[in-house]
Amino acid sequence: MARDIMARQGIAWTDPECPVARAVDVIGDRWSLLIVRDAMDGARSFTDFQQRTGIARNILTDRLRKLVDHGLITQVEAPSGKRRVYALTAAGKDLFPVIVTLRQWGERHAFEPGETHSILVDEHGTAVPQVVPKAADGRPLASDTTAVRRRS
Repeated sequence: MARDIMARQGIAWTDPECPVARAVDVIGDRWSLLIVRDAMDGARSFTDFQQRTGIARNILTDRLRKLVDHGLITQVEAPSGKRRVYALTAAGKDLFPVIVTLRQWGERHAFEPGETHSILVDEHGTAVPQVVPKAADGRPLASDTTAVRRRS
C-alpha cells in the first residue's frame, strides 16, 4: 500500500531498503508527528488540530491528507452526523510507543533541569516508566548491543 501511494504521488523513498528511512518519509516532519500526538490526545476535527498545534491551515490540510493517504488516520462520520472527523487507524495507533519514546527523550534532553513540562501518566495518574527496548531474554538493548542485518 505505501509503495503504491508513493508511486502515485511520484515520490521516491529516501532509502528504499531502510525501515527507519521509510518511516521518516511518511511521518518525519514535525507537523505530522504533532497531529498524530494530538489525535492520541483526543483531537478529532480539523479545528481541533489547528488550535492545538497552531499550524497554518494549508499545511494542516496537506499533512492530514498525507496521513490519510498513508493509512495512519481515517475520516469517519462525526457522532452528530453533520460532518466527518479524523480518527487514528491501527497503523496510527501503532505509533504510540514512538510518541512515548520521543516524549521521554524530550523530557531528558530538551528541558533545562527544573524547567516545567507536561508528563505522560497512566489511568491511575502514575508517570509512565521509561520505554526501553528489550532482548528476547528481557535484558535491555542499546545501539551498541544491536546490529542491522540486511536481507538478501
